[in-house]
Amino acid sequence: MNKLNGLLASILRLMPSPLPRRQNELRGRFAQADGIPYSMPVNSDDSPVLMAAFPINKRAAAALLPGEEMRPFSLGGKGLLVVTVVNYKSTDIGKYIEYSLAIAITHGRRPVPPLLPLLFQKTFGLGQFVVDLPVSTEISVKGGKGIWGMPKHQANLDFVVTDSTVSAQYDKDGVLGCFVEIERPEPAGLPLKLAASNYCAFRGMLWKSDIYFEATGDLGLGKAAKARLVLGDAPGVASLKTLQVADKPIFTAWLPEAHGVLDDHYEAWFLTAPSAAEAAALRGGEMLDSVAGLGQGQEWLEPPDRSRIPGNVRASS
Repeated sequence: MNKLNGLLASILRLMPSPLPRRQNELRGRFAQADGIPYSMPVNSDDSPVLMAAFPINKRAAAALLPGEEMRPFSLGGKGLLVVTVVNYKSTDIGKYIEYSLAIAITHGRRPVPPLLPLLFQKTFGLGQFVVDLPVSTEISVKGGKGIWGMPKHQANLDFVVTDSTVSAQYDKDGVLGCFVEIERPEPAGLPLKLAASNYCAFRGMLWKSDIYFEATGDLGLGKAAKARLVLGDAPGVASLKTLQVADKPIFTAWLPEAHGVLDDHYEAWFLTAPSAAEAAALRGGEMLDSVAGLGQGQEWLEPPDRSRIPGNVRASS
């Protein structure tokens, strides 16, 4: 296994950075978007990340996707629920946790062959449709939703690292949203260069933004991937209970110190339907009034209540 990891690490080091040249050219420049000051590019440093992907019912996943522009990504006849929690420690808007619950998708009206999107990500518009995205601070909501169209809202969040596990919990208004815990994969120190596209519904439109991560991390695949997911009753996760989420993940990842860049370029399309009545009924996200009155507060809410989780989950941080 060590020899295999060493070979894989050597191959990964040869991979070029996915960061667009324009983002490097922006270094040293400054911006103010919606009143929020940014030192370009929009980056983060020293940010631990946990990830876990769980098989789900593909037909149920399709029912949650608004409009006709997205299709669930298929792996072995199943869709994927991707849980990503980032503990942002150094950004232009301060420290905050971001808790993403998303469905892996391809962007386009036509079905795509299985697995090919993994090889040709841009061709098939591989990404994830973000169903729920709680964060720690008001300013993160203001920027993420108001500028990039992300479904952010402030919630009670934590991020707990032990010698053997990494876990994160999200509560909303005294109700459990989600708890995820991964068993830390065997140390491999793989050099990872990742690009991810996020698709989000906001103002009746579909918004696409891209983020780029570089990190040294550890992966768990197949039987080596071990995680636990508990979905609660908070409004943002209620729909996820229809997905028939599998108990066992297909992969987990632990990135102790990721460095990321959120592209300042984004795209948006109208969400469409065959009739005006169906268009009016689309789940097109919140409207502009949900961000118009937000300030730039960086204060966190109280940590979530881990006593809500069955199984005597450790509450130390």
